[in-house]
Parts: sequence; C-alpha cells; structure tokens
Amino acid sequence: MTTWERLVASGRARRHVELAPMTTYKLGGPADLYVVVDTIDTLQEVGEALRAEPMPVLVLGRGSNLLIADEGFRGVVVRLGEGFSRVSIDPEGIVEAGGAVSLPRLARGIAAEGRGGLEWGVGIPGSVGGAVRQNAGCFGREVVDVLVEARVVSLADGTDRWAAADALDLSYRHSAIASTDVVVSARFHTSGVDPAEAAAEMRRITRWRKEHQPGGTLNAGSVFKNPPGDAAGAIIDRLGLKGFALGPVRVSPRHANFIEAEAEATAEAVRRLIEAVQRRVEEETGIRLEPEIQFVGFEDGD
Repeated sequence: MTTWERLVASGRARRHVELAPMTTYKLGGPADLYVVVDTIDTLQEVGEALRAEPMPVLVLGRGSNLLIADEGFRGVVVRLGEGFSRVSIDPEGIVEAGGAVSLPRLARGIAAEGRGGLEWGVGIPGSVGGAVRQNAGCFGREVVDVLVEARVVSLADGTDRWAAADALDLSYRHSAIASTDVVVSARFHTSGVDPAEAAAEMRRITRWRKEHQPGGTLNAGSVFKNPPGDAAGAIIDRLGLKGFALGPVRVSPRHANFIEAEAEATAEAVRRLIEAVQRRVEEETGIRLEPEIQFVGFEDGD
C-alpha cells in the first residue's frame, strides 16, 4: 500500500473533493486528493507521500485570490485545520497566530485585548498563512510591516524552520515562500492600543470596503497587481471598462479591479474576461497588468 493509499484508508485524505465551495468565486472542479492537516506530524506525512509519489500540490487557505479550473486540480490540495487556528500574545506584545487563522479574526481578537497594528487586516478575507506568502496588504500597510518571523514547513524536503521576515524576500504581493511550503504559524509586532479606538478604525475600514468594493458578489478580490505609480482599477476605469461583460462575468461597476461572476458562470469564462481586460489595457496603454490572483488547474500551467 502506498503512502497516499494509507492516508486515504485512514480517512486523513479524501479523493475527488469539490473545491468550489472552498473558494470565494464558488467555481472550479474537484481535487484528485484533499487533505486537512491538524498537526505537524500529519503535514510531514503528506510531505513524505509527495516525495515518494510526486504530484502537483496546492496549499489552500480561505480560497480568496484564487481561480480553480472547471476541470479541477490534478494533484493534492493541502489545507490547515483547527490545529493551526490558535492565537496567543506574549508579555512583549508579540502575537503568534496559526496559519489557518483568518486575518479579520486576528485583527479583531488582538484589538479586543488592547493590541494594535493589524487593524488593516480586517479588510483582507484571507488566512495568516496565505497573507504571509503573498505579503498581503491594504490601506497602505502590508504583512512585511508587522511580521517578525514565520514558521515554514517544506513539503519538498521536510524542513521545518522559523524564518525571519527579512529572510523571506517580502515585497509587493511577493515572497520567497514556495508553492510547496506551508506557513503553519507567524509572529507579528503589535503596539498598545485603546480597544474602542481600534474597533472604530476597523469599522471605518469595513465601511469603506462596503462603499467602494463589490460586497455580496462572487469575486476573488483584486484581480491585478498595481503597476508602479498607478492603480490597476484606475487604469481599467479610465478605459471605460467598468461593467464590461462576457456572458455571466463582468468587470465590477463599483471597482474596476474586481471581476464578478454570476452563479451560472464558469472558471474559464472568468479567465477569458481577465485576459480580455489585460489585452485591452496593454493595447491602449502599453502596460501589461500582472494578475494578483492565482490560476489553478488550467491546461497551460498554474
């Protein structure tokens, strides 16, 4: 019996699990294999299986900034479970959060304890692990501004290490964390804050998002990275592309860097619209917008 067969037989891995419900787009097909890990030992066992029988791997957080192909993912999806959902604060105000913790939960939870610096995280619907890997940010703040270090487990070679922030090559929506790495925990600098003031700031951020971004629709957040000196949404808006649609998929009329899908849409339709906007912007401005979202399972590569 192979390692994968043992994982399936034990119930720790499942075959042909639908991924659409786990993403904010609610689109895409199944994964060949799906594993939820609650301990480092189980994560290491998954790594051993991958090294014995290599296959593509997707580390899945909260499913934002992600588009999964309609055919699904011909590989293994690894997701951190409740065992990586703990948050603690040490006497010096360093916050440690598991990779599965959502940023809004983290921001609100530590603010209630009088610790600030992560209020902006209430506006990012992702996990701590995903946020570290992508150096997520909004409102002029990014993970790199507050990260002390991250614990990273490599599925490729089994290493388990704490890496200082300055060793992770964090820049705009970029890090040196590989697709076969799993951020299982991270530590952040915080500062003392009045809980009421922090709560007011988070309400302001939430209100701004409701007023300027398409809440209540199927989308994956910002589609394109901002080019130097400009904003992707502003560029798309200046070309008159707000509301531009291909079938059941459209550029959001509220914010041009969001692409909304109707319930009957397909992942391929979303990608076609993304590519159409990308071509139009390049033809009109010479700027090649780089996608911020990750494409998974498409024939021409992930």
